[in-house]
Amino acid sequence: MKKIEHWPKLLGVLTLPHQETRLMTEMIVSVLIVLGGGFAAIAGLGLLRLPDVLIRMHATTKAGTLAAGLIVLGVSVYFASSLVITKALLIIAFLFLTAPVGAHLIARAVYRRKLPLWDKTLFDDAAMKSTDKASENALSDNADQGLDK
Repeated sequence: MKKIEHWPKLLGVLTLPHQETRLMTEMIVSVLIVLGGGFAAIAGLGLLRLPDVLIRMHATTKAGTLAAGLIVLGVSVYFASSLVITKALLIIAFLFLTAPVGAHLIARAVYRRKLPLWDKTLFDDAAMKSTDKASENALSDNADQGLDK
């Protein structure tokens, strides 16, 4: 019978012998998945509420990547096998490497199509110039504060 007890170790499965350890693992998994769900909800809210394509993309890329990473990390803690942990780390690395590149390419396509920026955009970083709205806002702010000389 002792040989059967060693099978999980041979298969790469981490065994959790005590009930307290299982409870702690489930609590950690629950926190990770709830945090991941919260970040996914924030990404969805940003997609619905933010005014500009570029700002929406920024919110969804950052929060969505973190949400997916936390959920995958929770899954790897729950299953606790070396194979699942390795795959989860590879998935997280892939997400963290490809999401910024994808967001950059989308932003570049949006900018090249000359889609309008948000009304309150003060500086166009890609063109390295301030927008006309920015100079108008600055002039009106100076006039309101009595700084117009």
